[in-house]
Amino acid sequence: MELSEYTAALRQEVAAVTRMAGDDVARAGQMIAEALDSSIRLTLLDVLAGAAAEITARMDDADVELRLSAGDPTFVVVQGAPDLHPPVPPVPPFPPAPPSRGEDTDEGSTSRVTLRLPDGLKARAEAAAAAAGVSLNAWLVRAASQALDSRPGDGPPAQPGGHAGRRITGYARS
Repeated sequence: MELSEYTAALRQEVAAVTRMAGDDVARAGQMIAEALDSSIRLTLLDVLAGAAAEITARMDDADVELRLSAGDPTFVVVQGAPDLHPPVPPVPPFPPAPPSRGEDTDEGSTSRVTLRLPDGLKARAEAAAAAAGVSLNAWLVRAASQALDSRPGDGPPAQPGGHAGRRITGYARS
């Protein structure tokens, strides 16, 4: 599945909406749409991964996997996947996330992290997320936030240079 056609369609929509407002606004809209390209791709991948997980949850003897090849997502159906893990007991509902304590939990910015989990732990986390009615990503964000908020101390350890928890990541085009 080629995501470029979807991101291009969104850029065209932004151009059509801003065209009536004048050249300056149209140019600003185009620049914003280009800057958001990688974020839009990540969001589309999250949606596709969520769809694969939801479809898998409704199937009896098959798993739907989302795989990336050269940055392009592909769905793969694995028939008769053996159940190597015992049934996961129900998990109590996840309490709402506590209010943020500082700059390290700024809701306005996100970073992408690759996390490798043992299959059994991943299955348990997916079951807990499904029981809580949230995506695996949202469940992991809550779990990390709660783990960090419950530890002793005054907050996150200081980073070299004195900028605790403040970093900027992303992609740029020139």
